[in-house]
Amino acid sequence: MDTDSGDEDDREVVAWAFEQASVSMSIFDTQQRYLRLNDTACRVMGVDESALRGRYFPDTVENAEHSRGFLAHLREVAHSGRPVHYESHTRAPSGSREHAWNTEMWPVRDPSGRVRAVALAAFDSSEQHWARQRMALLNEAAAAIGTTLDVTRTAQELAGMVVPRFADFASVDLLESVALGDEPTPGPIEGSVVMRRLTHRSPTEGTPEAVIELGAADTYPAFSPPARALLSGSPVLSGSGDPDFDRWIAGHSARAAKARGEVIRSVLAVPLRARGTTLGVAVFIRILREEPFVADDVALAQELVSRAAVCVDNARRYTRERATALALQESLLPRGLPGQAAVEAASRYLPAGSQAGVGGDWFDVIPLSGTRVALVVGDVVGHGIHASATMGRLRTAVRTLADVDLPPDELLAHLDDLVLHLASGDDSADDSGGEIGATCLYAIYDPVSRVCTLASAGHPPPVVLLPDGTAYVAELAAGPLLGVGGLPFEAIELELPEGSLIALYTDGLIEARDRDLDAGTEALRVALAAPAASLEAACDTVLGALLPERPTDDVALLIARTRALHADQVAAWDLPADPVMVSEARRLAAEQLTAWGLDEAAFVTELVVSELVTNAIRYGGAPIQLRLIRDRTLICEVSDASSTSPHLRRARIFDEGGRGLLLVAQLTQRWGTRQTTTGKTIWTEQALTQRGQP
Repeated sequence: MDTDSGDEDDREVVAWAFEQASVSMSIFDTQQRYLRLNDTACRVMGVDESALRGRYFPDTVENAEHSRGFLAHLREVAHSGRPVHYESHTRAPSGSREHAWNTEMWPVRDPSGRVRAVALAAFDSSEQHWARQRMALLNEAAAAIGTTLDVTRTAQELAGMVVPRFADFASVDLLESVALGDEPTPGPIEGSVVMRRLTHRSPTEGTPEAVIELGAADTYPAFSPPARALLSGSPVLSGSGDPDFDRWIAGHSARAAKARGEVIRSVLAVPLRARGTTLGVAVFIRILREEPFVADDVALAQELVSRAAVCVDNARRYTRERATALALQESLLPRGLPGQAAVEAASRYLPAGSQAGVGGDWFDVIPLSGTRVALVVGDVVGHGIHASATMGRLRTAVRTLADVDLPPDELLAHLDDLVLHLASGDDSADDSGGEIGATCLYAIYDPVSRVCTLASAGHPPPVVLLPDGTAYVAELAAGPLLGVGGLPFEAIELELPEGSLIALYTDGLIEARDRDLDAGTEALRVALAAPAASLEAACDTVLGALLPERPTDDVALLIARTRALHADQVAAWDLPADPVMVSEARRLAAEQLTAWGLDEAAFVTELVVSELVTNAIRYGGAPIQLRLIRDRTLICEVSDASSTSPHLRRARIFDEGGRGLLLVAQLTQRWGTRQTTTGKTIWTEQALTQRGQP
């Protein structure tokens, strides 16, 4: 065999392999001039080899900025003799997306080891590159979309994720019913669609879709890309040149004005669907970039929008439940504090931030007999509708028990029993069948004795501010939580001078991540002692000093300033258990009414005193006391040693007794009875008519 002929054949085979290689290959001399290009390189570059051979590389490219990196690598290999590997990106012909290349450069040496040329092979890695880009975008979206339970914020996060990396403009519209808080209409959507703009984002101001103001509603005809996406439940590709798209733009004067002179290269409308329900549509538009959306872009957009749709649906459901719970909470809380003489009161209720949900905090001011008043604050563990409903039941129970005039420790014991019944399922009110946790602080203030009696069921103690500026935390045993059962509650008494402030609150006011409960209580004590023009201003001062901008828990605050009934408003007499004292009691009452200028009330008062004192002597026993209180009403009280409460009944025709209490009930505005440590007190209230008044 001829050796020279064989070598020549081998060189031809090598040349053929070089020319026919499926990867782009080129050879440059050490001065960066083209020596050879294979067919693939010529096809990628769109030129013949003859047009480049022998030419200096920078002279063959239009974009000097793009060629600078490539030229630097060529020089580095020629100078150092070491191979180089790097990734680069090139702009493909118009209408195609950017290409990614993995490029290998290596030195070509002669037998003496001298570098004579630089060879390169460029592998088109566009698919892998864009797959990595899509995966990176999806990974970022998983962490960046749905960070809050806010519908608008979630839509903004989607738009911010895709602009400008995926599109030049993005908008998110929700169906009108969904945007207004109603449930989405089930089933297919037909005809024109009304949607409300939730958000849009664009690096330019010329995008036609940006003419719809945020929050505004717009009607999308059935042939428009957004409506078609909703009707079909699938993504819709469109753009300038599509008859339906052009008709849609032309039919909307504001869009048409914005689109004049613009070429909208590609539009992608993707429906927002979550749990089988269509919520709205996301629209992506490319104007600045030349490449249209392709199948991979559609798949990526579907994945992004699908994730966003679930987050929007979660936020929508949460917002709806929160609004329902908040409406329920507000309906169950007192709309205004009742007028009474014992205290002047101001209150605040602040729901937690949107992330936490509505809780079960409540407060109440309940007028009691004898000009006394009950101050209540409580907290149901948990958030949501169930906590609000439980709060409503407990508040109603407290008002009912307060109407019986139970002392604070006994009232909490009865409330504890009720919570146990609710938690055990004896009452169907607790649908969850789980335990109910709640705390409560119940206080009764008497403006006659100026004594406040308090008991707590696991609740933070009140803070007191005396008229001399001394502020302190009441030393009150917390007691067990409501629902524990079997444990007693302890009551204490505080003597409060007239003009004292007492603050009742829930733990959301004093708890914080950066401080413990003791520090929070101390901060409350300091804030309450700060000068304030009114109780309303004092509430604002306390909340401003203790709460962050977005509280993480509900807060209820009740501040009361004590009043006092002075000696000239109260008259009391101790009476022996002797029937002859009935007439004396009438005389004492009549004289006191004359001194108060209430002669018009003397007749009814004498009848009431006669009946109540007679019953106390006949059925009760010593000690017996008669007390008159002049406040907004005239209050008559008779106390005795018996714990048996009278009951109103209708006497028969031939009965000799039983009409006295009925007569008392008919002649007075209200009447009732309350238990005391020595027996009971029966009380009545009459409207005041002073001398000289009509």
